[in-house]
Amino acid sequence: MISKQAAAIQPFTNPVIPQRADPWVYKHTDGYYYFTASVPEYDRLEVRRAKTIQELGSAEAVVVWRKYETGPMSANIWAPEIHFIKGKWYIYFAAARTSETVDGLFDHRMFVIENESANPLEGNWTEKGQVKANWESFALDATSFEHEGVQYLVWAQKDPAIKGNSNLYIAPMSNPWTISGKQVMIATPEYDWEKIGFLVNEGAAVLKRNGKIFISYSASATDYNYCLGLLSAADTSDLLNPASWSKSAEPVFQTNEATGQYGPGHNSFTVSPDGEQDIIVYHARNYKEIVGDPLYDPNRHTRAQVFGWNEDGTPDFGIPVADGPVAAE
Repeated sequence: MISKQAAAIQPFTNPVIPQRADPWVYKHTDGYYYFTASVPEYDRLEVRRAKTIQELGSAEAVVVWRKYETGPMSANIWAPEIHFIKGKWYIYFAAARTSETVDGLFDHRMFVIENESANPLEGNWTEKGQVKANWESFALDATSFEHEGVQYLVWAQKDPAIKGNSNLYIAPMSNPWTISGKQVMIATPEYDWEKIGFLVNEGAAVLKRNGKIFISYSASATDYNYCLGLLSAADTSDLLNPASWSKSAEPVFQTNEATGQYGPGHNSFTVSPDGEQDIIVYHARNYKEIVGDPLYDPNRHTRAQVFGWNEDGTPDFGIPVADGPVAAE
């Protein structure tokens, strides 16, 4: 656990990587940070690696998969995440048949590719197919984590019976591309700050600390209203029981006019090379006004910063720091 004072010391020059939204960083046992994210063209999956987070910005981006011309994986390739599960690499991502919407909703589903190589920038990626939820509807932003010997999937999906765009669900997995049993809703947009523009809970990321399991998530439209909320559950509780999860009543990370950071969200968590500092990696823009649909504005840049912890054991993300190097306090 680091102090709030330590959290003020920012070792990064932001943005770390320009024009990469929905950033996912995974620190592997080989000492490398592996990175993937949405590209502005929404047409491919890239992976890069470096020994430090800052060096990811200059690392070679290797294209590991491209969208199809037609079919369920032919449009809007969104929010990839790279995971290492039981000795193999997996990338979860969302894809659609078309970039058109129906009643304000896209047609995304969740998919997985697998690589058995030691280095995921090499070797072959194999399509493992769609991650099938309990019903067919708009679904995206799959993330996976292990707890007490059980692999879980958390994702965002539209329930046709519930007003809004997406809620958050959890289910156990029988393998990295198959959920087992009934999916359980653990969050739905309920506060005003989760309902600006669209009713959205999406982009989950899991953080295990201090006897708790935290899940950050993004809410509202993808402009300057985009922000992070936080779910928490005791690590001894039944994670498949909705009552185990509590939600922050206020955003935990949001637009800051003073630092010129707008719409921070869709984050991942990692640690410093020595494991001593906790780091949040996220995207944000450095301007407020957007011409046209925010989804097609390419300037959601990848940013990183150290964060601290509150006395009650909850994370203190602070505010999104300004672009450029930040002097230590």
